[in-house]
Amino acid sequence: MTKKNNLFTNLNSDFGSGLVVFLVALPLCLGIALASGAPLFSGIISGIVGGVIVGFLSQSQLSVSGPAAGLTAIVFTAITDLGSFNAFLLAVLLAGIFQLILGFIKAGTISNYFPNNVIEGMLAGIGVIIILKQIPHAFGYDPDFEGDESFLQIDGQNSFSELFHVLNHIQLGSIIIALVSLTILILWNKIEFLKKIKLVPPALIAVIVSIVLNEYFIKSGSNLVVAKEHLVSLPVPKTFEDFRNIIIYPDFTFITNPKVWIIAITIAVVASIETLLCIEAADRMDKQNRYTNTNIELKAQGIGNIISSLLGGLPMTSVAVRTSANNAAGAKSKMSAIIHGLLLLVSVIFIPSILNKIPLATLAAVLILVGYKLANPKTIKHFWEKDKIYQFIPFIFTFIAVVATDLLKGVALGIVINIIFILIGNSKRAYNFKVEDYHEGDIIHIDLAQEVSFLNKSAIKDTLNKIPENSKVVINASATVYIAHDVLDLIKEFKKIKSKDLNINVKLVGFKEAYKLENSEGYQNTVTIVQKYNVLKRKLETIENKEIIFN
Repeated sequence: MTKKNNLFTNLNSDFGSGLVVFLVALPLCLGIALASGAPLFSGIISGIVGGVIVGFLSQSQLSVSGPAAGLTAIVFTAITDLGSFNAFLLAVLLAGIFQLILGFIKAGTISNYFPNNVIEGMLAGIGVIIILKQIPHAFGYDPDFEGDESFLQIDGQNSFSELFHVLNHIQLGSIIIALVSLTILILWNKIEFLKKIKLVPPALIAVIVSIVLNEYFIKSGSNLVVAKEHLVSLPVPKTFEDFRNIIIYPDFTFITNPKVWIIAITIAVVASIETLLCIEAADRMDKQNRYTNTNIELKAQGIGNIISSLLGGLPMTSVAVRTSANNAAGAKSKMSAIIHGLLLLVSVIFIPSILNKIPLATLAAVLILVGYKLANPKTIKHFWEKDKIYQFIPFIFTFIAVVATDLLKGVALGIVINIIFILIGNSKRAYNFKVEDYHEGDIIHIDLAQEVSFLNKSAIKDTLNKIPENSKVVINASATVYIAHDVLDLIKEFKKIKSKDLNINVKLVGFKEAYKLENSEGYQNTVTIVQKYNVLKRKLETIENKEIIFN
C-alpha cells in the first residue's frame, strides 16, 4: 500500500515529466535502433520495457532506462558477426542473466568509488554533446542519427565539423519551428499564470504548435514545409500480422556459439558501467537527496534485458539524456519513467501516424534546453572556486574528454586523473622536514595523519633521511587510526638502527602499546611478564568455573 501511495503521490508533476521524456525518447529509440542495424521496433520495445519494467523495479526516482547510444557500435558489430538478429537476442538474454548475477554479488558498490567531480564533469560534457548534436536537427539537417553521443559520427563528420556543414543544408521551416518551440519552452516558466498549469508540460504545447504550424505550411503550399525526412519516422503497423511480426524471439540454437557468450559478457559489463554512472548522476541531480541501491538497480536492469530480449528488443541501460530530461521536466518519483514507457506502448498501437507529424526540430529545442541546464557555466565556476587543483582539474578533463571521445572514455580519464591527484596528495600529506630551517637543539616534530598508508611511505622515508645528526625527534601518532605495516617497519628500523648510527634521539608518541614495548630495551622481559600473567589468569578462571559447577 505504501508503494502505491508513493507512486501516485506526485502524479501531476510525474505525468508531465513522463510526457516530456516520452517525446524525447521516441526519436532516440528509433535512431539508436537504426544506427545499430536492428529493426526499428526493437528500440521502441527496449524503451517500453525500460520504462515500465525497470522503472517499477528500480529504486532510482529519476533514472530512465532504454536503448543506449553507448551500445550501438557493440550491437551493430554483434549482429554483423553473428549474422542473425535472433542470435543477438540470445546474447542480450545472457547479458541480462550476468547482470542479475552482478547484482546478487553486490558489484553495484563499485559506484561508490566514482568521484563527484568526475560525475559532474560527465554531466556537463553530456550537456554540451546534447547541444552540439541537436543544433543540426534544429536547422533541418539530420544525417546523424538521433541519440548519437560519439564525437566521430557515422556520416564522416564530428560534433564540431557538423556545425559548419549545417550551413550548406539550412531548412528555414525547421529553424522557424525550433525558434517558436524554444520561445514557448522559455516563456512558459517566466509567465506567472502559465507556471501554474503544471499538468500540461510546455514541451507538449511546443510539439502541438509545431505540428499545427507545419500543417499550415503544407496546406498553404509554402516552401517552409518541413519534409518527411525531418519528421519522426515511426513504422505504422496496418494489420494484425504486422503487429505479430514486431515480436522477434531469441534463437537458442546459438547457445553453444562462443561468440554469443563473448558478446553477452561485453554487453553486461558495458551496460552495467553505464548504468552505474547514470545512477550516480541521477542521485546527484535529485533535490530530495535520495540514494539508489545500485545492486538492486543491476538486478532491475538484468530483468529488463531478459524481458526485452524475449520480445525482440535492444539491450538497455539507464540513460543520461532521458534521465536529465526527466529531472529538468520536474519529475518527483519513478512514476514518471513508468508513464513514459506506457505512453510509448499506447502511442505505437493507437497513434503512430500522429507521432509521425512531429518535426525533429521541436524535439531538438527541448533537448537543447536540457543540455544547457546540464552544462550550466555555474557548475564550472563552482568547481573552480571549490578547489582549483584537486577538484577542478579532474572535473574539466572529464568534461573535455566526454565531449571529445565518448562517455566511458571520458569518465575513465577523469578517474585516472583523480587517482593521480590522490597519489600526489597522499605523498605530500606526511610531515616534510626542511634541513635549512633546522637549528641545533631544536626538537623536530613529525605528526602523522589520521590514516597512514603505503602511499605515505616514500614521503616519510624522505623526511627521516633528511633529519640531521645529533638531533631530537618526536614522531606523534596520537591522531592516527591506521598505520600500514610498511610504515611501521620503516619507523622501527629508523629508531633501532639509523638513529643510533646518527646519534638521533627518537621518541614515539601515540603508537600502540605493543609497538612501543617492542621498541623498548625491556621488551623481552615485559613479554615474559605478560605471558606469565595470562597463564595465571587462565588458572584462576578455571578454579572459579569449578567452584561454580560444584556449588
